[in-house]
Amino acid sequence: MQNESKLYQGGCLCGKIRYEATQFETNMAHCHCSMCRKFHGAAFASFGSVKQENFRWVQGEAELAAYQAPNGTVRRFCKHCGSSLTFASSVDAVAIIEITLGSLDSDLERLPDAHIYVGSKADWDVISDGLPQYEEGRASRLLTLP
Repeated sequence: MQNESKLYQGGCLCGKIRYEATQFETNMAHCHCSMCRKFHGAAFASFGSVKQENFRWVQGEAELAAYQAPNGTVRRFCKHCGSSLTFASSVDAVAIIEITLGSLDSDLERLPDAHIYVGSKADWDVISDGLPQYEEGRASRLLTLP
């Protein structure tokens, strides 16, 4: 089930880039893969999925930089302040944009519902919130149930 349509706004730390989304898809997750950890400088990154037709850059799209990893994933960020803004599973996956939940200014009606890629989480990271944990993506082996 998807959230009802609402205007969600967000942007980067320096304010040069702004975006809007009108509807999040069902899945929101905390990703513990090594690339997310390194890119965000944290134990995990939290993402919410939005269909391309429900997302738009409002300001500063020309200020975006992109990093394409060897596995084809693309991370977009502000080239001025470095704020991580979006993630795409590959260059070809343009139908869905994953927004970094930390870049939102708007409140969310629901919370992330899973931890993904916990098979490569930092050894000092203790997950204790009771959410399901998947070894890799949601289609992989479920490690814990709530």
